[in-house]
Amino acid sequence: MSLGMVFALAGAALAALMAGIGSAIGVGMAGEAAAGVVTEDPQKFGKVLILQLLPGTQGIYGLLIAFITLSQIGLLGGAPVNLTTAQGLAYFAACLPMAFVGLWSAIRQARAAVAGIQMVAKRPDQMGKGMIFAAMVETYAILALLISILAIFGIAA
Repeated sequence: MSLGMVFALAGAALAALMAGIGSAIGVGMAGEAAAGVVTEDPQKFGKVLILQLLPGTQGIYGLLIAFITLSQIGLLGGAPVNLTTAQGLAYFAACLPMAFVGLWSAIRQARAAVAGIQMVAKRPDQMGKGMIFAAMVETYAILALLISILAIFGIAA
């Protein structure tokens, strides 16, 4: 296995791991807040569940970047590509936006979701506003996903 392949695999792993860790932390934080609301009013389960799920998308995005990278380097559905060190480093760098923004935005989105869950506890009719607050953070995860995809497909392997 070439050093380039090691760098590319490390990038794919980081994207999946860091975004996944962020989502796990975020969904857990929101779940704790949601459980408190449902304890008081079980009828609000559906509303708080939606808010709890929002920070989970970053983990999906990180997994997508890992799959795209693994596919591009031939480890999924093809023969492994003989990558130079420079190409491997390019794949590694291309995965970093999703890795770091996925980790950070999932946690920050969870904080917004927790605030939305607290809003639903007192004013269930305001759930849409709580979702919008949390969804605004999602914009940056989507931008990181986009730049990672563009960078991966821009690498000549």
